[in-house]
Amino acid sequence: MKLYILVLLSVLCSVTAEEDERLPNKCEVCKFLTVELQDALEKTGRSKEVLEVGEVLDTGKRRRKIKYNTSETRLTEAVDDICERILQYSVHAERPGSLRYAKGTSQTMATLKNLVHKGVKVDLGLPFELWDEPSVEVSDMKKQCETMLERYEDVVEDWYFHHQDQRLENFLCTNHVLKTSEQECIKEAWKGDTGTKRGDKEAEGDSSQEEETTHDAGEL
Repeated sequence: MKLYILVLLSVLCSVTAEEDERLPNKCEVCKFLTVELQDALEKTGRSKEVLEVGEVLDTGKRRRKIKYNTSETRLTEAVDDICERILQYSVHAERPGSLRYAKGTSQTMATLKNLVHKGVKVDLGLPFELWDEPSVEVSDMKKQCETMLERYEDVVEDWYFHHQDQRLENFLCTNHVLKTSEQECIKEAWKGDTGTKRGDKEAEGDSSQEEETTHDAGEL
């Protein structure tokens, strides 16, 4: 069973180590930018708040009232921290394509943490308390998101004020940002986990027998 644990850790650690080599592409950045922006706007879309805009003149002219859910203020507040929200994502290296980016702990990392909690020493080259920090991939996606948002700010505003009958993903990514050959990730949809493999469960159950064994990601 020792050999099985070593083989499992070799696979898991090699996958984790390779994550830095696979940076997000333009399609993935645009996809998750629109996912987050659409989500932020949906949370405030039903607000009945009314804003008063404009200056009160000496003539006594009243300030103009506009609905918050159609205001520029709502868009500005939504866009303000959109790329920062990308840092909530983790790399799920066991999933294909753009599906590797999702919020929550990945299956790979969950398995490694489970082994650590059962006494198996796993060395990923960084302290355990830093395992949940944004990865190189996710940090790079945030930077690309900021650049893309700045470049296509006018397009986002055009969609918000005139084209909300279309999905933002289609309007921004498909129609403006991506070439036809770059749009593959747009069609990728998550259909749920296929479940924990039997071998993973066995490894988790038997790992407690390896309490003092140290496994280095580099040597496995």
